Amino acid sequence: MAGIEVLANNTDEVSEGIKSALAAALEEVGLVAEGYAKRLCPVDTGRLRNSITHVTRPDDNAVYIGTNVEYGPYVEYGTSRQEAQPFLRPAATGRGDTYRAIVEARLRG
Repeated sequence: MAGIEVLANNTDEVSEGIKSALAAALEEVGLVAEGYAKRLCPVDTGRLRNSITHVTRPDDNAVYIGTNVEYGPYVEYGTSRQEAQPFLRPAATGRGDTYRAIVEARLRG
């Protein structure tokens, strides 16, 4: 274009800023989702609730929440003797507006 002179190329800095903001947003989303799951989790001894955690994967633009307690899936999905008491799925789904707002706020800086 005539009359436009590029004085500096800041593409790398902008790209890194976006990546950094997204990583921070994913961590915040993970903490919020973890909190929802812990509030929804049925409690007997507290072991299941205390095991709920999250992992962020910024390269995949993803956050995973879960538990390593062996009976977690039986609580989440139920059994032939016990009704399902979902705590992870409701924390991950149905809260898109909240998670979207977190990401947008971080990206706006």
